[in-house]
Amino acid sequence: MPPEADADPSLRTLRVELGARAYPLLIGSGLLRQPQHWSSALRGRHVLVVTDANVAAHWLQPVLQALRGRSVTTEVLPPGESEKSLPRFAALHERLAALGASRDATVVALGGGVVGDLAGFAAATWMRGVDFVQLPTTLLAMVDSSVGGKTAVNLPQGKNLVGAFHQPVAVIADTDTLATLPQRELCAGLAEVAKYAAIGDAAFMEWLERHADALLARNPESLASAIETSCRHKAAIVSRDETEQGERALLNFGHTFGHALESVAGYGTLLHGEAVAIGMLLAARLASALDRAPASDAARLEALLARLQLPTAVPAGLRADALLEAMRLDKKAVSGRLRLILWRRLGEAEIVDDVADTAIRSVLEG
Repeated sequence: MPPEADADPSLRTLRVELGARAYPLLIGSGLLRQPQHWSSALRGRHVLVVTDANVAAHWLQPVLQALRGRSVTTEVLPPGESEKSLPRFAALHERLAALGASRDATVVALGGGVVGDLAGFAAATWMRGVDFVQLPTTLLAMVDSSVGGKTAVNLPQGKNLVGAFHQPVAVIADTDTLATLPQRELCAGLAEVAKYAAIGDAAFMEWLERHADALLARNPESLASAIETSCRHKAAIVSRDETEQGERALLNFGHTFGHALESVAGYGTLLHGEAVAIGMLLAARLASALDRAPASDAARLEALLARLQLPTAVPAGLRADALLEAMRLDKKAVSGRLRLILWRRLGEAEIVDDVADTAIRSVLEG
């Protein structure tokens, strides 16, 4: 369950423990305007700030103000998943080259998951790897994509197929940025929050059920507690399994289904969190159909997601065969076999690689 607030409720501090590569994760109000909390993470004078047009309108100037005295250039992307592409990845390298960025340069990702994944991959590959700082501005990025060092771009054939593990040197989650987040984006982020409860924290599920209305209303204390609890789970798992050789795969609960839904529907039709919400329910229903888990747990998850204003059904017109084909290309497949994250009960997930295609197709069609 969410811990009690720190003595200073405006700042909550966690760490991702990776030995010499450990880094802080700060959660609080007004952090982008308080560079003393994060500017020291920038070693050199060259900085590339990557953001998108929606975020830039609200938050770029405070960040540039905090970076005064350094050699800074910016790349403002059009918003949307379609920007997470190889051509845009190459454009960031061109921007770094024009800046004259050296090996002590820093890439700053100011935005949601698209910006973080793309900027992080550029940092991972410029001169074989330079520092980057995550400044997530969406709930989904704060609780998931900004923590753990997964960076990637998409191909037409599937999501996140080209990428690298490259840890940030700091993650600064300024909860003030959530005030400018559209309600649909906020709800999409709550899907990833619910994921942590589903895979390993039944008490957190109870907390979410009690605080769903407060979260939707953007109650600052409720949001900060949900972010902290989610990040604590993510940081602990990443510390134990950085490159997803075992336990970290559990964080993909709902994602094999979800990535297929995003790809087949067309990127941008479903938000990532919306696709994950549907994917988690499909995984839960599959576990029930296979007699691995009680159907009542799937019904409870469905009720919570519906309260959080998230979709709970496969969109009309998406064929089961097309979804199954997309799932086979998912990077979590091994030797042509699907590896799915299912559960035995709420709060206890497992990796399963022996599910027949017929069972998966049946759930997709259901």
